[in-house]
Amino acid sequence: MKVLIADDHAIVRRGLKQILSELQEKPVVGEASSSSELFELLPQRKWDMVILDISMPGKNAFETIKEIKATCPPLPVLVLSMHPEDQFAMKALQAGASGYLNKGSTVEELPKAILKILGGGVYTSPHFAECLAQKLLQGEKKEAHETLSHRESQVLNLFVSGKSFQEIAGQLSISVKTVGTYRNRVLEKLNLKSNVELVKYALQHHLVE
Repeated sequence: MKVLIADDHAIVRRGLKQILSELQEKPVVGEASSSSELFELLPQRKWDMVILDISMPGKNAFETIKEIKATCPPLPVLVLSMHPEDQFAMKALQAGASGYLNKGSTVEELPKAILKILGGGVYTSPHFAECLAQKLLQGEKKEAHETLSHRESQVLNLFVSGKSFQEIAGQLSISVKTVGTYRNRVLEKLNLKSNVELVKYALQHHLVE
């Protein structure tokens, strides 16, 4: 088993390595803490899977998935995220990921996801699969927040989590003015008038943990 882990938190990478070692003795594991490191390591081995954190520094996560698939089409990508499935799972799958898992999932769920994807399958949680089935059967309209771009969703999540414009700008490597532009776009798309309404909306729709 040769798995490339891309996550900017060392403790997360260590935990993933432990889970992989429980699935197979002495797996080959590569570690990247940014998208640039990921693409440096990508051509060095014939990897069986990439486990990708959606909020890692560097490129937009969905662009990263698309680039991985363009470089190595058969290589499956499992996305791990702190963000709710309703917010990002479909976008990740549409970009080419083979699975999406929330970091708050049970310990037992991650090995299931890894084994299913290594076996050529696609993995989503039972909850997300049920929600998707209901939407398809009912022809349900998209929620307003489902129309947000990845960057708009990132700004929304960080803002509602209590980050200042300056902190968001630093984390996303964009200007404070650009953060304000994204915030205004979010308010417009969600048909909201104030920051208070934005926070209420995010909490009501479980867009933040």
